[in-house]
Amino acid sequence: MAETIAGTNQYLTFTLGDEDFALDIGKVREVLDYTTITKVPRMPEFLRGVINLRGNVVPVIDLRYKLGMGAIKQSVDTCIVIVEIMIDDEMTHMGALADSVKEVIDLDPSQISPPPKLGIKITNDFIRGMGKQGEKFLIILDIDKVLTADELDVVQRTSEDSKVLAEEFGYDEVSPMNQAVA
Repeated sequence: MAETIAGTNQYLTFTLGDEDFALDIGKVREVLDYTTITKVPRMPEFLRGVINLRGNVVPVIDLRYKLGMGAIKQSVDTCIVIVEIMIDDEMTHMGALADSVKEVIDLDPSQISPPPKLGIKITNDFIRGMGKQGEKFLIILDIDKVLTADELDVVQRTSEDSKVLAEEFGYDEVSPMNQAVA
């Protein structure tokens, strides 16, 4: 049998379009209601902009767009999942847009299969496994691998550049008054 993820873990489940996804709860810091996102010029399409999280500038990505599922359509259920990711051996925070957040579940190794091998040259390193919940499958994402090294560099620079601009213009933080309409 194929290798499974060792140990029972908790996962935050959420939806992107009609599909259910999950993230290891250890990587999730918090879930926010959708808030105004400040657009940053000349950024890749998947990078929606930055938000103010208690005085910290946090870049926000559109997971649906990044995974080739089209852009998120904002609704009352749209939220931002704040996750920790590693960039150059440094832990940083990033927001990930989700259509909705469902619940936290426990999965043991018998409920998790390795990512499917599609037989074609599509990189699926960002899929940690397929979790079985009842009759449905959850796609378990490895949030540290959803973005490429170059994309992570853009996310890091966006966060740093936004902090510098806020300081340069005398803002203690990026406040809603300084944000563009999403």
